[in-house]
Amino acid sequence: MMKIPFRIYIHKEGWKLLSSVALGLITINLLLFFLAGGITFSISLVISSVLFLFFTNFFRSPRRFYQQSHPGDIVSPADGKVVVVEPVYENLLLKEKRLQVSIFMSVTDVHANWYPLAGKVIHYSHRNGNYHAAWLPKASSENERSSVIIRAAYNQQTVLVRQIAGALARRIVTYAHTGKRCKLNEHLGFIKFGSRVDLFFPLDSVDMFVEQGARVKGNKTVIARFKDKERNETV
Repeated sequence: MMKIPFRIYIHKEGWKLLSSVALGLITINLLLFFLAGGITFSISLVISSVLFLFFTNFFRSPRRFYQQSHPGDIVSPADGKVVVVEPVYENLLLKEKRLQVSIFMSVTDVHANWYPLAGKVIHYSHRNGNYHAAWLPKASSENERSSVIIRAAYNQQTVLVRQIAGALARRIVTYAHTGKRCKLNEHLGFIKFGSRVDLFFPLDSVDMFVEQGARVKGNKTVIARFKDKERNETV
């Protein structure tokens, strides 16, 4: 039996949209085949194929399993480019100074999001907002966003994870809820089209493993590690 070299997995958030897109494109192409035919149908078929492949690629969901090498590891929640690594005052929820790390996802990146650490969700909230370009600083506070605060199983410290809609994104999906016990290798949610994920770490509590401009992979790249050596399993 011939072995398939790779498989393309589609995220569950994409099946409904992909089915609608496929049905619409098939309908359009059938109409053009019978009414116009020839070169018009051929051009439409090529454009439709490229468009459908674009949507399929966007909703891909690679199977990744992170084997934790240190209990204090914090893994990237998303694919993309690190655009911010700096101390800021987080004034929306935490009301204190934190180390912010922002990951920008282009339309070509995987848009599934993973939990960056194991622990317990102690806060979840969603706010509607604007759709500024995701790389702009004001996107963090003005755009549509979902905020999840996780109390780490490792040392009881809190990490804020914020999913932010970009200029193209029109829906943020978050599976977290207050009280949920989360773990690595588990999906946090999905953001449809260009977007960003912010993380806010306690100051002077983590060693950073990435710098601004670095490319990271969700549930694969270790972006930081808690400095505390003593592990507390109680959450």
